[in-house]
Amino acid sequence: MKRILIVFFSLLLLVVIIAASYIGWALPNVDAPQELKVELSPERIQRGQYLANHVAVCMDCHSTRDWSRFSGPLTTGDLGKGGEYFGPEMGFPGKFYSKNLTPAHLGDWTDGEIFRAITSGVNKQGTALFPVMPYSYYAKMDREDILDIIAYLRSLSPIAHEVPASEPDFPMNFIINTFPQKPALAPRPDHTDAVAYGKYLVTTASCMECHTPVNKGQLIVERAFSGGREFELPGGTLRSTNITPDEITGIGNWTESLFLERFKMYEHPENLPSVKPEDYNTLMPWSMYAGMEPNDLKAIYAYLRSLPAIPQQVVKYTPRK
Repeated sequence: MKRILIVFFSLLLLVVIIAASYIGWALPNVDAPQELKVELSPERIQRGQYLANHVAVCMDCHSTRDWSRFSGPLTTGDLGKGGEYFGPEMGFPGKFYSKNLTPAHLGDWTDGEIFRAITSGVNKQGTALFPVMPYSYYAKMDREDILDIIAYLRSLSPIAHEVPASEPDFPMNFIINTFPQKPALAPRPDHTDAVAYGKYLVTTASCMECHTPVNKGQLIVERAFSGGREFELPGGTLRSTNITPDEITGIGNWTESLFLERFKMYEHPENLPSVKPEDYNTLMPWSMYAGMEPNDLKAIYAYLRSLPAIPQQVVKYTPRK
């Protein structure tokens, strides 16, 4: 019997070693970077600027936010320099830092390598990126929109800023390799189909990621957009709001004009009030989304109103004792 147990555990150990080897060295399994050269036309750069700053909000994590003011508006002069920290005290399995997206860092990347990073979640060397960068949502964008973002990144002022290497904890240092996937790009719907176009914008903005409750780190998809996901802030615990059309706990009683007004009230970030570390604050980059075109916000409203109403009362903020 003892010999059988030894053989069993030896085989089990061998299986674990093989699985760990596969995850550690054979993954991530994504395509090689494409051979492409993005035209740096004014039209592409302008569209990319809009997407990167107001819809996909790449600059949200890849710049510096002023957390002494409500909603953490971007500070001036460091657009795209990276270095924003996401650590264990915020609920992350390790220490992660956003990368420098200016030409000072991306200058030796090909356009194909940038395209692959945005849509598949691996860096120039093919190393997996932690999905605090929502590349699984960007993977569903229109190819032309991705190219526009690349054109915009190429236009940024170079900022020499060395960012620390991310350090995922064990076993995340192995698990992280399972996250990158080959993209499933889709054409941008016509603006005349408000619901379909709104869904596209909501996906690009990765709204579902923050506005969906989680269980053991996994989104509870059947409760998508019903809010309640927790985020640890210095002063307490923040919870995302319910944005389904439930009339009591969601946005079911919101008119289109009220929805637009809620975003546009943050259109001037210089007017955002000061807050202390112990005060209520939010991760929602209101001043960035406030720059979204009214018709795009209307499409988002139309899509959210088309979702199933999910009753879920959310306590927005609990101060730390």
